[in-house]
Amino acid sequence: MSTIRRQISIAATPRAVWNALTTPEGLTAWLGSEARVDPRQGGRIVVKMPAAGATVEEAGMLLVFRPTAKLEITWDKYSPGPWKNSLTQFQVARDGKETILNVQHIGPTLEDEALRTSVDSAWKRALLALRDGLEQG
Repeated sequence: MSTIRRQISIAATPRAVWNALTTPEGLTAWLGSEARVDPRQGGRIVVKMPAAGATVEEAGMLLVFRPTAKLEITWDKYSPGPWKNSLTQFQVARDGKETILNVQHIGPTLEDEALRTSVDSAWKRALLALRDGLEQG
């Protein structure tokens, strides 16, 4: 199974980063145009986001929910978007005055090189938007 790994340092508290990952307001600020989330282990998450020139709705379940530390989302296998049947892991850690966010996106659909490149580029753009929003906000 193929994995995309990304890491970013953000001049914000772990709580601020966590809120950006787990609230509708936070998610729409950097990831998608609309979001719904039930912030608890076993809760559902739905994000409308751009993909291949269109907007797709990615839906999933929060497998792991450890506030300000770790979040794992399993994306539905019947999703119409590129994240279908994949897993996204977020690890949040304090590093001095910054917060380090590690992201892993794992899934069989990422074996397709073109799709993998597209998803990796999307993560890069999204994480830069997350950092910019938190550092300027």
